[in-house]
Amino acid sequence: MSKHSFKVVVTDFEYDTLAPEKEVLEKIGVEFVAVQCKTEEDVIEAAKDADGIINQYAPITRKVIENLTNCKVISRYGVGVNTIDVDAATEQGIIVGNVTDYCMDEVSDHAFALIMACARKVVLLNNAVKNHNWDFKVSMPIYRLRNRVLGLIGLGRIPQSLAKKAQAFGLRVVAYDPFVSKQVADELQVELLELNELCARADFISVHAPLFESTKGMIGEEQFNVMKKEAFIINTSRGPVVDEQALIVALQESKIAGAGLDVVEQEPIQENNPLLTMDNVIINPHVAWYSEEAQLELKRKVAENVADVLSGYYPTYLFNRDVKAKVSLKDKN
Repeated sequence: MSKHSFKVVVTDFEYDTLAPEKEVLEKIGVEFVAVQCKTEEDVIEAAKDADGIINQYAPITRKVIENLTNCKVISRYGVGVNTIDVDAATEQGIIVGNVTDYCMDEVSDHAFALIMACARKVVLLNNAVKNHNWDFKVSMPIYRLRNRVLGLIGLGRIPQSLAKKAQAFGLRVVAYDPFVSKQVADELQVELLELNELCARADFISVHAPLFESTKGMIGEEQFNVMKKEAFIINTSRGPVVDEQALIVALQESKIAGAGLDVVEQEPIQENNPLLTMDNVIINPHVAWYSEEAQLELKRKVAENVADVLSGYYPTYLFNRDVKAKVSLKDKN
């Protein structure tokens, strides 16, 4: 194989190094190009003749995809593929890959950390003490965690991992996920409920739904109106799954007790967002996925998706399975 059989473009990235990706791709003789695209036009200019694309946040829209002349695979850093028009890619016979399993522990740990911080008012008390107020009454009321109800919205790999961790602390776990069988839920000792019933029963609601058109704003005014006054909502999935305006109103009107958010509708969060002024809201900068180990694993696997396809194989993490009607590759053994 000649030195540069293929061209692979990284459309954008927030990482200090792309060495793990390069290492994977250099084995198959790739011209490796890394750019920082912001717009559709940037992506088209950088990647129009690329054989493979690695993407973080730059828009891979239908317009972009229809301007790609050689592309065989688009691989996204992460679990979600909301930056990519998957239907357009499938129509063009382009494989879309993601990495579904790189941060299961990290996100489930982070979600539980936010649950614990909300339950025990850790951040509120820390801030009070640093403002020279040594008084536990600031945190009132705090309720015992054991026997309270954790409601999981989504019951995929990450929330399944979270369920086990929560159960170890004595939480009872219920879930809403129309795509998960009762058998799977029973094995996890998780009770399946309808969405609004879950919202009415849970003391902590942890959101793990992927972002699609159908899930945008799925937690809205109707759901907040049935939640308990002492309930906390935790979101480590995607900001727009929760209707942020409805959340703000629910917090302002004390319909719920507080929130632990790793994601918001617009990232980075706008400086005038009312959530930033609320003592009962914890906000983190979309970090739940991160550990040194997870980052390295993500970078290697995102590149392996591309290397697999360019080597004639379906990738381990094939997102758009319908593309098999258009493309004939070998399955990896």
